[in-house]
Amino acid sequence: MAEHTSTRFPADVLDQWSGVGIDLPALFSAGLLGERLGIRIVEAAPHKVVGTLPVEGNTQPYGLLHGGASAALAETLASIGAMLHAGPSKIAVGVDLNCTHHRAVRSGTVTGVATPAHTGRTSATYDVTITDEHGKRVCTARLTCALRPTAGQQQTAERTTTETPAP
Repeated sequence: MAEHTSTRFPADVLDQWSGVGIDLPALFSAGLLGERLGIRIVEAAPHKVVGTLPVEGNTQPYGLLHGGASAALAETLASIGAMLHAGPSKIAVGVDLNCTHHRAVRSGTVTGVATPAHTGRTSATYDVTITDEHGKRVCTARLTCALRPTAGQQQTAERTTTETPAP
């Protein structure tokens, strides 16, 4: 099971999300898939997200780390970065994921680090490097997320654009 109670958030991130009534560690925990895979979010900020994934239990039939597990780790970390960049008034939705697998891993834990390549108003792209316990690169990934208003923000925007001023 993934642990998310020890995630480190910068004070400004905690302040930004404090009035929203959302449990940040739960929101940025990787969800049920992350729990099944054992993803652990270690550090989370818009400029850097770090997480780990155990190899055990996430292998393909040859006993190697499954590429899909690396992809899930990469998408999780980059999505968290994009969500933190967007802030509580928007959601981040992945639209493109690319992964290149460089070397096989049979045991231990891999660590992923997501850093922004582009952070804009309507999209965010993060580069993710996944390394083994010896610091050797296992996978390089890139995720682009569309940044969309939350349901409440969308309704406000729709009302604003459909209301016409009285003559």
